[in-house]
Amino acid sequence: MNPHISVPRQHASPSNFGGTAPASRRSSLRMPRFFKRLFKFPQMDFEMAIWEMTSLLIAPKKVFKSIYYHHFHSVRSRWETDCPPETKNTWHRPDPSFTYLLSFFLLLTALAWGLAYAPSFGSIVRLSFIFVFIHFIGSSLLVSTLGYLVVPRIFGPEGAAASFAGFRGSRGRRRGAAQGLFSQPGEKDQLEFGYCFDVSNRAFFPLYLHLYVVQFLLLPLLTRNPSNFLATFLGNTLYLSAITYYTYITFLGYNALPFLHNTELLLLPILAFAIFWLVSLVAGWGLVMQGRSVEWLVWGA
Repeated sequence: MNPHISVPRQHASPSNFGGTAPASRRSSLRMPRFFKRLFKFPQMDFEMAIWEMTSLLIAPKKVFKSIYYHHFHSVRSRWETDCPPETKNTWHRPDPSFTYLLSFFLLLTALAWGLAYAPSFGSIVRLSFIFVFIHFIGSSLLVSTLGYLVVPRIFGPEGAAASFAGFRGSRGRRRGAAQGLFSQPGEKDQLEFGYCFDVSNRAFFPLYLHLYVVQFLLLPLLTRNPSNFLATFLGNTLYLSAITYYTYITFLGYNALPFLHNTELLLLPILAFAIFWLVSLVAGWGLVMQGRSVEWLVWGA
């Protein structure tokens, strides 16, 4: 063999994404990259997290479009390099910067709520714990777990919603490998638990601004006279807007996945919320006072 002739390096292809890996490697469970990067602060993109928070208020579609294009750019990179498949092909971005940043904002908000309504060190510490680990992290884990278990069964290729006519049911299915929570490289597209957690985190941010910031600023007006129609209207509308934002951003997150069908059905709860809002105004029932929503918000402090 001529020593001056070099053999070109073989690139990754669809046939060897998962088929050439040793059996022991394919069967091993890997810790999600999100947890591996939990304390690697220099690798976190806080600038991107701030951009996402701003866009979630003025143009929320841009957030999930960027995730969509980031995914397919990663898939193309796998074809052009020989990087391990599991390092790139994922819908989930293993960057906890958004979670850290929102948790920090919740800590500041808990300090403001505590100084105003529970002025003691112990109460402020408990309120901070409740805001961050129960309201934010706990609810996000609960919602993302429900989404991870339910959404594929309803909106997946073999789900009940996929057979509905209209919406996205007639779209061609775009296939590609995806990495689930502990899935193996080379598998077909599937919903990742990490991606569900990303969606629930981002959906929580507008809710945080509505119920933890704006409500705090308007609380003297909302509680001045419980029977006042203006206070009832403002309070109920604030909660309607918060829940509508949460539902809409959740829809955008799952709608960005090309292998889910008719995700527009996720918007149906908004209609039920609007009807409840109208009935509450007619009945003069305010969520802030009669509904004791603020007491629930600071429960345990």
